[in-house]
Amino acid sequence: MAADERSRYLRQSRKLRGAARRWSVLGGTLTGAAAILTPYAGLGLPDAAWAAAAGGSAVLAAWRWADLRRHDAEPLPPAPTPAAIASARQARLVAMVEQIPAGRTALQELRRQRARAELKGSAAVDPWLRLDRAAGTLAGLAPRLTGHGAAVLPEAESAEASLRDLAHRLAGVERALRFAPPDGRAGLEEAHHTLLGQLTDGVTAYETLVAAAAGYVAEDARAGAHLGDAGTASRLTEAADLLRGVTDALTELRPPGPAPAGSGGTSR
Repeated sequence: MAADERSRYLRQSRKLRGAARRWSVLGGTLTGAAAILTPYAGLGLPDAAWAAAAGGSAVLAAWRWADLRRHDAEPLPPAPTPAAIASARQARLVAMVEQIPAGRTALQELRRQRARAELKGSAAVDPWLRLDRAAGTLAGLAPRLTGHGAAVLPEAESAEASLRDLAHRLAGVERALRFAPPDGRAGLEEAHHTLLGQLTDGVTAYETLVAAAAGYVAEDARAGAHLGDAGTASRLTEAADLLRGVTDALTELRPPGPAPAGSGGTSR
């Protein structure tokens, strides 16, 4: 970010200037001492050490000043805008809150409520609420999904994010429809119909995935209570197969990345 780059630049400049001054003072002190003491005592071994230290300090001081000049020759990054500063502070605050489990849950709920408010009056509201309920149920089941069941959690998370993005794209098309000229409404209406169908089918598949996950957890618990029951093990395998099948179907129903024709410029 601009604020970090500017701060880093200024810190480096202060560091180099301080080092150059310290070596200059040390080099000057040692050079003066060598210049005064050597004529009185002659050039002995201690005097050679004084002279070497003075010369080394002077060279290091020259290097530090050269580094400072090269650094100062680079352009100073622009000062951040108040909006950028506020955004950086907010990001740091959010990162601190997300380190606490309760804070992370509260932030997720706040984001969902804000997104739901943005979709007010849209056809995406009902699928969004269904997705919220299903996602909350799956979050409760997640700690109990072990073995094959745990493998579907990353796919479910990716599918949820994709469906939420699709809901916002649908709302964007609806906003565009309010201002579209008559000759441009046909393409937008077709895009709206396509997006709504994709969203509805995707949420239905997600709900089926959650139901399959609940069935898997139930069979897993039953298998733990009856370890020697071959029938229970068979049902658990069937539940895992169903879970994998629903996950594959959800992957196929995932909406494509680019928006359909006619919806350009309406996504977030």
